[in-house]
Amino acid sequence: MVRLLTAVALVALAMPVLTQAPVPRAPFVPTPPDVVERMLALAKVTSTDVVYDLGSGDGRIVIAAAQKVGARGVGVDIEPARIAESEDNARRAGVERLVTFKLQDALTTDVSDATVITLYMLSAINVKLRPILTRQLRPGARIVSHSFAMGDWEPEHVETFRDAAGTLRTLYLWTADGKVRP
Repeated sequence: MVRLLTAVALVALAMPVLTQAPVPRAPFVPTPPDVVERMLALAKVTSTDVVYDLGSGDGRIVIAAAQKVGARGVGVDIEPARIAESEDNARRAGVERLVTFKLQDALTTDVSDATVITLYMLSAINVKLRPILTRQLRPGARIVSHSFAMGDWEPEHVETFRDAAGTLRTLYLWTADGKVRP
């Protein structure tokens, strides 16, 4: 009986922890509009692309891809408030038919239909994403990361520039080649 009561007490104590929303994997830091444009240009986004932004924040990258070239987009974020903000931003931009937003963890999201992935995550998260992305993406899919590399996976292209505010920025580009990278 004591063991049963102890087990019930432990479950009761753990309930608040089990029901809390997941902790964000990176702080929300909006990507400046001119950097968004450079990311989309580096990935050579066209109207035939499906752009996934992992850690999409306010949705600005997929919204810009839809506005500028008519690409379809999927924003993935772990915070409900960001998803609501993104959906509102898409409605205001008039692109809600082209973009969707998912309340999901970037590390568990199926990205297999993406042709472009954009990231503004910390290096440690990018390294965790690398095997997922290289397993799920079809050859030819492009990955563009703002500021952070993916460990020892050498990018095809690195672009360093000053944004409109004078801040030094670095973008990394990889193309999926069918090889899974751990």
